Amino acid sequence: MDEPIPVSRAVDGGTAKLMPDVDRARAWLLTVDGAPQSYVDLDDPAHLEFEYARRLAHVLDTAAAPGAPLDVLHLGGGALTLPRYVAATRPGSRQRVVEADGGLLDLVTEVLPLPPGARIDLCRADARTVLEAAPPAAADVVVADVFTGSRVPAHLTSVEYARAAARALRPGGRYAANLADGAPFAFLRSQVATFATAFAHLCLIAEPAVLRGRRFGNAVLLASQTELPVGALARRAAADAFPARVEYGPAVDRFTAGAVPVWDADAVPSPQPPGGAFSIG
Repeated sequence: MDEPIPVSRAVDGGTAKLMPDVDRARAWLLTVDGAPQSYVDLDDPAHLEFEYARRLAHVLDTAAAPGAPLDVLHLGGGALTLPRYVAATRPGSRQRVVEADGGLLDLVTEVLPLPPGARIDLCRADARTVLEAAPPAAADVVVADVFTGSRVPAHLTSVEYARAAARALRPGGRYAANLADGAPFAFLRSQVATFATAFAHLCLIAEPAVLRGRRFGNAVLLASQTELPVGALARRAAADAFPARVEYGPAVDRFTAGAVPVWDADAVPSPQPPGGAFSIG
């Protein structure tokens, strides 16, 4: 059998590279301009290499009874890691993936094809445009993992956007976003305040070192109109290779104290990560 070789291609967002993992036969790492974006194991789609992906998977795992199908709207596609995960762990789920970078989507589907029979609809479009056009109460989960380079676009950070996400979800549905920030957390604190205008319950999932401001890193923001399964999420996050903490209730209130919601007129992208925060050699 021929050894897999790296694939590099210019896409809308820069230079995308798919690099085979020497330790796993059919696993691949996707980077864009050197920043890791996704990791996929075609033989084992339930294997999630990146910790932020595991935390988003914890949200999906606790969104319904084990194995029950979900209707999921994915904003941001990358290498389609989480759609593959849902298709493997919850057969029969209906999923829509919105990815603005058509070149990236073409590369991923060419080199890493989706499994036969997966009910995954791929849409080349702007995430917010599709979200605002989505039928009301149509999704069980909205997963947002959208980065332009290494920054979340400004138009996906506002009150108007949060309200569109709330509108798209069924009663009890959940919104989960992969965000990135570091101390003093101006962006992350404003995001919690922003989503609190549209959702009754929120929590944050992140490594303690990130939450304490010791380093720049990822945090998952989870929001719903109903109480969140924080106990189940905390147990799963604590068992990860790099354990995470779930902050909710008074802890989130303290974290957010003084932060104000952001509207479209004042929205800005997430901060630029410091050099070397996410890049690889």
